[in-house]
Amino acid sequence: MADHQKPLGSGFGAHTTASDVLSGIDLTGKRAIVTGGHSGLGLETTRALAEAGAEVIIGVRDPKAARSATRDLPNVTVDALDLGDLASVDLFAKQVLASGHHIDMLINNAGIMACPETRVGPGWEAQFATNHLGHFALTNLIWPLLEGGARVVSVSSAGHHNSPIRWDDVQFADGYNKWLAYGQSKTANALFAVHLDRVGRKHGIRAFSLHPGKIFTPLQRHLTQAEMTAEGWLDENGNPADLTFKTPAQGAATQLWAATSPQLDSLGGLYCEDCDIAVRAEAAGEPFVGVKAYATDATEAERTWSMSVELTKIGSR
Repeated sequence: MADHQKPLGSGFGAHTTASDVLSGIDLTGKRAIVTGGHSGLGLETTRALAEAGAEVIIGVRDPKAARSATRDLPNVTVDALDLGDLASVDLFAKQVLASGHHIDMLINNAGIMACPETRVGPGWEAQFATNHLGHFALTNLIWPLLEGGARVVSVSSAGHHNSPIRWDDVQFADGYNKWLAYGQSKTANALFAVHLDRVGRKHGIRAFSLHPGKIFTPLQRHLTQAEMTAEGWLDENGNPADLTFKTPAQGAATQLWAATSPQLDSLGGLYCEDCDIAVRAEAAGEPFVGVKAYATDATEAERTWSMSVELTKIGSR
């Protein structure tokens, strides 16, 4: 079987912006859902889609703030969505289903990173629950509106290099580490795309995951200045020090490319970065570049899907 996990030579790169990706693409008549679509990369994604003519539904925990942030954008609807609360996910999905409108793009963008130990639902670790399980449930609940032609894009991260799925302790019952928890959740995002594409392609549903790059957004809200200085992201005065950081418009570009590019029409289940299919990490020769083998493994992906079905009681296919 051919290995498609390798760059296409898309013509784009690390400095490509959201508007560059959608230049010349008319999305009039298309509908998109963007979770967390009112801040950071989500807002840039929502803006670019709306300006290209798409109707955009954004699911957010703070609808008031979202309406304020998107008030000048055309064709944007805001609904409440807390991905850490399956009842909230179910209500959001029912509202979307009630419209009866086909969804062309589902961009699972919202997430949390390196938060203090937090438990949601029946005691689930919050990063795994919010970043993966909530999006897993949402995708499966609105499945009927995705059939017939849709792309589901899950925002993973190079942070997946920090941890595979911790099968012996997924919920960190034996001691919490915020970076391992984040890494596991991002690996789950990538594996979700692998198996979703496998079960969805016969229904016209294709799936991708991606690393957006390093960007200063509200995602870093749980980190102290000292932690970011220690990482080399900020200097001792709190100013940006890492020149590899992208702007939000550049950070949103890869998820928009994955959601819309005709270059991906016959492909799916792949991990992307810098507006192209990513290399395999084992061949990259640089830390935190490309995708780890454990994040694209079909057996791991199926096992993660089965566990997610067991936990959420949603998505048996």
